[in-house]
Amino acid sequence: MDLYNTFSIVIVLAAFTAFINQRFFKLPNAIGVMIIAAILSLLLLLTSNIFPVLFRDSFKLLQTVNFSQLLISILLNFLLFAGTIRIRITDLHQHQLSVILFSTLSVVISTFIVGFLMYIILQALHMNVPLLQCLLFGALISPTDPVSVLSILKDAKMSKSLETKIAGESLFNDGVALLLFFTILRSVHDPGASITIKEISYIFFKEAVGGLVLGVVLGFIALRTVKGIDDHNIEVMITLAVVMGGYLLAKKLNVSAPLTMVAAGIFIGNYGKKYAMSPVSRDYLDKFWELIEEILNVILFALIGFEILFIKHFQYYWVAGIASIGIVLFARFISLWLPSFVIRLREKMNLYILWFLTWGGLRGGISIALALSLSQGLHKDLFLFTTYCVVLFSIVVQGLSIERLARRQRRKLQRKLEV
Repeated sequence: MDLYNTFSIVIVLAAFTAFINQRFFKLPNAIGVMIIAAILSLLLLLTSNIFPVLFRDSFKLLQTVNFSQLLISILLNFLLFAGTIRIRITDLHQHQLSVILFSTLSVVISTFIVGFLMYIILQALHMNVPLLQCLLFGALISPTDPVSVLSILKDAKMSKSLETKIAGESLFNDGVALLLFFTILRSVHDPGASITIKEISYIFFKEAVGGLVLGVVLGFIALRTVKGIDDHNIEVMITLAVVMGGYLLAKKLNVSAPLTMVAAGIFIGNYGKKYAMSPVSRDYLDKFWELIEEILNVILFALIGFEILFIKHFQYYWVAGIASIGIVLFARFISLWLPSFVIRLREKMNLYILWFLTWGGLRGGISIALALSLSQGLHKDLFLFTTYCVVLFSIVVQGLSIERLARRQRRKLQRKLEV
């Protein structure tokens, strides 16, 4: 099926689920769309024996969508840029220590905790899965998802400090997670290969630092270009060119495209708007990227909901899936708690904040895309299902309750001020 037909199918499915949500459920778009898509998928599975033709045709239709490629190559770059042009660099600077440690050290700690605990659980369930493959699952499930975090936290109205910590971490932890994932994947495929710290450091520096530098360069070029014109339509088009051309350039240079988009978005959002755009242009830019973000978020979460159709024999993995939710939450808390001893030297970090950060660390499309990239020989169905369970719980249960926790925090702070 050609690209136009595939994209048309995705848009129609996303629009349908968004309409059902707004008409009947009125949940936040990201959560409601994913729930409805998941319900439709389960209905298709349950009725597949009664209406085999309907299931076969629907399955073929959705199979034309390469979720992993669509997310990493298209959706993620647009969504990261759209989300980061709202991020204030002064907020990130204020919490730079926690953002750096949570997006690097915490990901590594979580990877190993999840990997070892999953290995123990799977052995107890008589599933003979090697430790390295369990660590692979740890690497793909440990990073918080920037798209899920930014889309859901936007309406949570939590304190600026907590929002910056959670959002900042989610924007920068992809580089570490991807490095861990592909390093472990290489060890799985070639157990005899020697992987040195020097080699890992070089890859990380090239991917992560290279991506950030490229993003700043693209942002600076866009700023200089926009400064010389006074046409808001052209100015918006230039930012669109930064995203699309920036992805191609990052791919060509073998640097991290997501981090390129993060750096470019922050640079343009903080310096491009301030020094090169009129108030009218800033308003157009914000509205354009807000619309792009809303549309692509609906598409992304609809696709996440439909992904359950591609998990084979998931009826055998329920216990592992439920256990993985608890394991990931436990690993998340420990991976934040350990670095917090260093962070407390500069920032406030009590047990309540740690719990809030644990609950606000949402997983999403990136984890599913990495799970889909696994081969069948690496227990793909098992890890895809456990990933799906964690993502579903994360977005639905944690996502729906995060605003309530934020409200409770505001009331608590208000009572302290009154006293």
